[in-house]
Amino acid sequence: MFSQTTEYALRAMALLAYYPGELVPTPSIASETKVPTTYLAKVLQMLSSANLISGKRGVGGGYRLTKPPEQISLLEVIDAVAPIRRINVCPLGLTDHGSNLCPLHRRMDQAAKMMIEHFSGVMLADLIGQKEGSRPLCDKVKAAKLTVSVKK
Repeated sequence: MFSQTTEYALRAMALLAYYPGELVPTPSIASETKVPTTYLAKVLQMLSSANLISGKRGVGGGYRLTKPPEQISLLEVIDAVAPIRRINVCPLGLTDHGSNLCPLHRRMDQAAKMMIEHFSGVMLADLIGQKEGSRPLCDKVKAAKLTVSVKK
């Protein structure tokens, strides 16, 4: 349903949510999220361009969230890398359809609308703050913090 890029962006943002305000080195993000470093660099650039994260280069560098995890929705993350598109006019360009969508495209648009509504209401903090069940990147969670070296 989602692209690999979207999955990787969500993983990276979930990891950074464990460390609000702290710089997490790129190699640590790649290791903990199991995202190839070269692919991760592109994902982090997209997230940075969307002002969801900020980075610092060089020794002691890394990435951090630009806002608290309670203020970043999953929809913002998704929109930064592969936005969910609504269908406003016939994708086939059939002039007699125009904005009067056929049953197939109407249902696809309804599904997109539902996804947008759902993910706009789920915050990064919701992912990492749950007490029951597993948590994102849960194999690496130790006492609510991951075992990566981070910089203040």
